Amino acid sequence: MNIDIKSANGHAVAVLSGEIDHHNAKEIRSQLDKYIMTVQPSELTMDFSNITFMDSSGIGLIMGRSRLMRECGGNLEVRDPQPYIRRVLRLAGMERIVKIT
Repeated sequence: MNIDIKSANGHAVAVLSGEIDHHNAKEIRSQLDKYIMTVQPSELTMDFSNITFMDSSGIGLIMGRSRLMRECGGNLEVRDPQPYIRRVLRLAGMERIVKIT
């Protein structure tokens, strides 16, 4: 799993690559939380275009970062998930919690 975070003008994009499962979700969560708490971006986009696998740990990851962003006065967006991941997100009702583009 690799995370590359870029930011400009209060908007951050976290490009995630690889798999999101219970083995690496803790590390992803730790890196994103540290970034959110330090920088406090008004918008955070999690780019899922390079995610090859996601289990329920990914749902928890998104929900937790969404809550943290709201607590910090910001918003979270999930961008470009693979079709099957988009379907999982839709079935989990994530579209009511975060913007998925």
